[in-house]
Amino acid sequence: MPRTLALFPLNLVVFPGEKLNLHIFEPRYRQLVRDCIESGITFGIPPYINESVSELGTEVRLLDVEKTYPNGEMDVRTQGVSVFRIRDFYRQAPGKLYAAARIEDITDDTTEDPLLKPRITEYVRQLYEALGLRRLFLDLAPNYRVYEIAHHLGFTQEQEYQLLEATSESERQEIVLEHLENILPVVVETERLKERVRLNGHFKNLTPPNF
Repeated sequence: MPRTLALFPLNLVVFPGEKLNLHIFEPRYRQLVRDCIESGITFGIPPYINESVSELGTEVRLLDVEKTYPNGEMDVRTQGVSVFRIRDFYRQAPGKLYAAARIEDITDDTTEDPLLKPRITEYVRQLYEALGLRRLFLDLAPNYRVYEIAHHLGFTQEQEYQLLEATSESERQEIVLEHLENILPVVVETERLKERVRLNGHFKNLTPPNF
C-alpha cells in the first residue's frame, strides 16, 4: 500500500543494509533528524541524478546522533532498509521544511544464483589482486550480497542506480558479472602498463638468448 515518507535527496546511491554517516547542516534536515528522534520515523534517500530526484530510492533508518555541534549541525549514523518507488513527490511535507513523497515498497527476491556466485567471487578476487587490494577481498563474508560490494567495483552512479532497479539478487548478480567481465581485462592491462612505465629507465638484469 502507498504511504508517505520523508525525503532527503542526495547525489549518491544508498543500498539496503548499507551504513551511511551523514553531516547534517541544513535547517530542513536538522528538522528531519529531530523528527526521527522524537517520532521514530524513517526517511528516504532518492539519488539526485541529472538535476532531478530519481524515481527509486532507499528507505533509511536513523541509528544514532554521533555528535551535535553548538550551531545545531549534527553527525548522524544511518542504515539503509529497503528500496521504494516514488509515486507523488512533494517539495515540502505538510508543516515541514523537508520534502516528502507518496511511495510504494519494492518487493525484493533475495535468492541468489548459485552458479553465478563463484564466478563473481573469482572475478572480484582478480580485480582486487590487480589493484593491490587483496586484503579487502579476504574480508568478504562467504554469504555476501551484491549490495555489499557494489560501491567497490568501479560502477558509475548510473550503474549503481541500475542495481536499485533490479528486483532480485540473481538479476543484480548478472549485472555485476557483466560489469566485471568488461572492466577486468582493462584494469589488468592498465596495471601492466603502469608497471612497464615504472621499470622504464631502470637497470635491467636480462639474460641474453643462448644461440
